[in-house]
Amino acid sequence: MATGGIRYQYARLSIAEKLIAINIAVFIVVGLLTNLVLPTLEGWFVLPASINRFLAQPWSLVTYGFLHSGILHLLWNMYVLFISGRILLNLFDNKRFINIYFLGIMLGGMFFLLTDVLFLQSNSVLLGASAGVMAVLIFVCTYIPNQEVRIIFFNVKLWQVGLFVVLVDLIQISNGGFNFGGRVAHLGGAFLGYMYARQLMQGRDIGAGFSKFLDGLANLFKPKGKKASMKTVYKNKASVKQSKVKRDKDSQQRQIDTILDKISKSGYESLSKAEKDFLFKAGKED
Repeated sequence: MATGGIRYQYARLSIAEKLIAINIAVFIVVGLLTNLVLPTLEGWFVLPASINRFLAQPWSLVTYGFLHSGILHLLWNMYVLFISGRILLNLFDNKRFINIYFLGIMLGGMFFLLTDVLFLQSNSVLLGASAGVMAVLIFVCTYIPNQEVRIIFFNVKLWQVGLFVVLVDLIQISNGGFNFGGRVAHLGGAFLGYMYARQLMQGRDIGAGFSKFLDGLANLFKPKGKKASMKTVYKNKASVKQSKVKRDKDSQQRQIDTILDKISKSGYESLSKAEKDFLFKAGKED
């Protein structure tokens, strides 16, 4: 497939699918470079449990989430992200998804760093998207707990799925089992997802500040055009247009809020097809 075709296909993906594609690409590229050229490359991007080592590579609080220990680790994380991401993006826009995912990655990393202070795990490292995936999964399990999903031959409610995965991690931690630090990071991501959903249900978006930070970061790289004179000439027309756009967005948001209230009370399946389509299209536009 030509480069233009690949870009076109990539642009059509949802934000969750784009993250999956990036994770797969990073896994392949890092694997090749580590085995063929730079055997120490991965060490610069994994998150070390040692606070002192972390301070030497602070970017690892985010970059560790794009690395995986093996193909099964990668596939499982991407599968859960695909399923839970689709549910979340039927409810909210891309920005909300990004907030939950990356704040989950970072809080999971912080929980992991605490293992150095509390349990002296200084020689271990953390890698994998599990904390971000857990944040997304537990968010939807908390926000629409009575929504049913199909697992093999059975229908189960999302709150049951969320409870099960958290209990597995708690049991593994209490037994001092394999991947102790990773399990702690999972709980950090789960805690973020739970708190984000609970606060959002009360009208507070705890990721708003992070979203503004990302917007500011993106604006630094936007080209600045010379259109000052045009703004003066078309000021009145632009104001009218902006006012209409704002009214349309306000109306759309009121519809979204009404549908989300219905979901929180009666579950996602209580929505009509038109309401589900409206949510899906609203998520795509952002």
